[in-house]
Amino acid sequence: MDILYFKTLDSTQKYLIEKINLKNLKAPIAVLAEKQLAGVGSRDNEWRGGEGNFFASFAVPLSALPDDLALSSASIYFSFIMKKVLQGFGENIWLKWPNDFYLNDAKVGGTITKKVNDTLVCGIGINLKKSQNGYSSLQSDILPQVLLEKYILSLEKYPKWKQVFSEYKIEFELSRKFSVHIENYQTSLRDAQLCVDGSLIIGGKKVYSLR
Repeated sequence: MDILYFKTLDSTQKYLIEKINLKNLKAPIAVLAEKQLAGVGSRDNEWRGGEGNFFASFAVPLSALPDDLALSSASIYFSFIMKKVLQGFGENIWLKWPNDFYLNDAKVGGTITKKVNDTLVCGIGINLKKSQNGYSSLQSDILPQVLLEKYILSLEKYPKWKQVFSEYKIEFELSRKFSVHIENYQTSLRDAQLCVDGSLIIGGKKVYSLR
């Protein structure tokens, strides 16, 4: 997978989606920026920050993904692979359902996944060194370029969803003391039932993780 490097972008994900829609770029491709001014976060929030932090997006064709991966599981799938890579660097990080990276009880990053025609575009933002966006950080010396290269190597192995889920369902228990926004309401995960496709059943209603 080729990587495009930039000093500054408003949003790595918006850039990639725009270029794919214009057919100027095609998957597989990744983008890394040293600074991000208006990145895409959950619920239309922004994820921004400066040098030393991780601002990347990548696009993969749907045909490259494992055949047992439902689109509703994509955020967990991409995020969990990144979590494993960070753990390989010695970072004690875990994944809160469905797309937030946590250090202990503090959020340090997240992912946003969007379908663009026959392509999935995933943006990942992680505070590696310092917080400039209201969240915590890892205080890590990992270089963003090295992290992205390691991530792509792991991603391109395309592990089966079954393999990822077998590990994630154990880690999901850490999410139970937290809440998530569902249809603009804060909802506790304490009694949530995790389904094999990565969705949750909360109060008898099925909630999907693609975001």
